[in-house]
Amino acid sequence: MTNREKLQELLQDILLLDPSEFHLDLSRDEIETWDSMSVVAIAVGVHEEFGYHPTPEEAMRIRGVRDIIELLETKGISFAE
Repeated sequence: MTNREKLQELLQDILLLDPSEFHLDLSRDEIETWDSMSVVAIAVGVHEEFGYHPTPEEAMRIRGVRDIIELLETKGISFAE
């Protein structure tokens, strides 16, 4: 499983998304279930899945899927296909 697939599965589980709703340009504004509790769950899930624990500041700056990918790539986690 690629890192993109892992992230997609993680976000689908946390945000209660159907696979057809997921895309890389997905933002917080589009998803009703992406609230402050989801931000915490995403940070914990990212730590468990990728080994990096976002700081509270980093977690609060995440506005979409691409922000998560960019953050993880700065920590050496590749999302290249």
